[in-house]
Amino acid sequence: MSYTTRIQRPAATKRALGHSLTTTLLAAGCLCGHPLRAQEEEPKKAPSPWVLLPTFSNNPKLGTSLGVLAGYLRKFDAQSQVSIFGANAQYTSTDSATAVMFARTSFGADQHRLMVLAVGGRVRNDYDDFLGTGVPLQSEDRIRAFVARYLYRVKDNWFVGAQALATNYQIVGQAALDDELLGLLGLTGFAAGGVGLVLYHDSRDLQDAPKQGWVFNFNSVAYRQNIEGSNDFEMYRLDYRHFWSHGDGHVLAVHQSNQWTRDAPPAASAPVLLRGYTLGEYLGKSMSSIEVEERHRFAARWTATFFAGVACLYGGSRGGCSGSNNLFPTIGAGVQYILKPAQGIVANLEAAAGKDGNKALLFKMGYAW
Repeated sequence: MSYTTRIQRPAATKRALGHSLTTTLLAAGCLCGHPLRAQEEEPKKAPSPWVLLPTFSNNPKLGTSLGVLAGYLRKFDAQSQVSIFGANAQYTSTDSATAVMFARTSFGADQHRLMVLAVGGRVRNDYDDFLGTGVPLQSEDRIRAFVARYLYRVKDNWFVGAQALATNYQIVGQAALDDELLGLLGLTGFAAGGVGLVLYHDSRDLQDAPKQGWVFNFNSVAYRQNIEGSNDFEMYRLDYRHFWSHGDGHVLAVHQSNQWTRDAPPAASAPVLLRGYTLGEYLGKSMSSIEVEERHRFAARWTATFFAGVACLYGGSRGGCSGSNNLFPTIGAGVQYILKPAQGIVANLEAAAGKDGNKALLFKMGYAW
């Protein structure tokens, strides 16, 4: 699981920093005619459970973002995955500011998994070509959100669970013309609250840096007025990831993602979820994407990523995926340093480029997915 460093929708990011081990000092040989006694090996220090990482991103639509992530790692028992508790804050050159508090836990011999996320902030966007209209737009998103998901292992690597989400998401134009355009597009923001079900499979050997295994994640959210907001609509997501180990620590990975909406307001439509694109600039009733990534290990603690993918927005007035206007390719590369080998925590610097001048430079904790 991975998290990005800026937020335009209820979401969040996650980062990490370093770990050190003591080295062994053995003296042997002779100095000035006096033999040296071999020194006992110093006991190894336990790796620090704390992580601290500066974060940044650069995107022509969002400007430059600087922030910091602090986290605490805990393994509750030998069979459970590593749990992470943390907070992330950032500020951007477009005068955006966000804060995130998060917890991702695994306990009871990995029989139970709980994820909680709280988000708050102000995000100002500067779009060159908003929603393909050819019109530039500056908008301000005021975000407050809370997300919780619980999973219970029912058999082997299969989990079932439930999730709940509440958000107060607003979009305000920064100029009168921007307000008018947002109104014409129907993007007036929304408040929403909903609950849903989750069907989940996870056979990865390590959550944050898998070398083998696969993930299947199908989940839904039914937003209802009697919870929060003024719209009844549904959202469905299907996410599949597969990892194959090959060579000397190399990994080939494939990611296929889908999001479908039913009766959703325009601001809650499905976005393009690929590196290189600003989240929320391109929206459709439905979205499907596929990515292929090679994670090449070239040193004990260093890997490099090379990736390519394409997304399609379809449904409603957009039609299908046959037209180039509905297709969004991406390509990129990056380099990663493994901060905590036992937990698979990496610091990740990646650059990605899409069509129509879309591009991004990101430094964060963890692989993209």
